[in-house]
Amino acid sequence: MPYSFIRKISFGFLLLATLFIAPIQSFAGEQLQGSFTGASDHITTGTVTVTKEGNDYVVVLGSDFSFDGAPDPKVGFGTSGEYDIKSQLGHLDSNTGEQKYKIPADLNIESYNEIYIWCERFSVPLGVAKIR
Repeated sequence: MPYSFIRKISFGFLLLATLFIAPIQSFAGEQLQGSFTGASDHITTGTVTVTKEGNDYVVVLGSDFSFDGAPDPKVGFGTSGEYDIKSQLGHLDSNTGEQKYKIPADLNIESYNEIYIWCERFSVPLGVAKIR
């Protein structure tokens, strides 16, 4: 086989690997962080991180997390002011303190730039943290 043909095939495999593997690797080892601000007349404060623990990615509300309370609060992701109901990680475990929420493997966290405390009953944000 000609050398140029082998180079083209090698380049094709490299391109495919970059397209399909790079998005996952770009987050690997990094930690996204943010701080909550209240929304909808609620007080929500504290830090939040998205990090890898073992083979899983998790959202970690910091020990300084505090929320003034509301019915049916959930934790999830959003983008640029829009909550995504499909990204919901679960019911808020506690109004204060550190807590962790496992991110499902099929959820593309790179498509989000915010973490929400969301009131499902009334469909309003209770707290939002921009993550970087």
